[in-house]
Amino acid sequence: MTALKIAFETPGNPANSSPAGRQPIDFVQLGKQTMGDKGLEIEVLQLFARQARQTMVEINDADAAGCGQSAHRLKGAALAVGANRVAEAAAAIEQRPTDWNLRAALGAAVLEAELFILKLCR
Repeated sequence: MTALKIAFETPGNPANSSPAGRQPIDFVQLGKQTMGDKGLEIEVLQLFARQARQTMVEINDADAAGCGQSAHRLKGAALAVGANRVAEAAAAIEQRPTDWNLRAALGAAVLEAELFILKLCR
């Protein structure tokens, strides 16, 4: 439990930040959604990681309309947990669902968030 407390309370920790210097999860936003309950935060993040992975499969298998719909759902889920890079990448796909470069960028953002979440859960 101490490790989780340290991970949550040290936002400037280099091990918890991305190369861009911005964490994959905005803990202020997440805390608002979970009313500061750290156990609930972990549960919500794990659920988000599973949902994001499944949605990526849907996005990659879908036609343009289905891709846009899946990206919209993922954007909403990402905003709810503070996964802002995922939300931004999903929003871009909503606008241009046939752009495979945007799909790759979304995949990278999802992977970054998922790895970050896995580190928190250790």
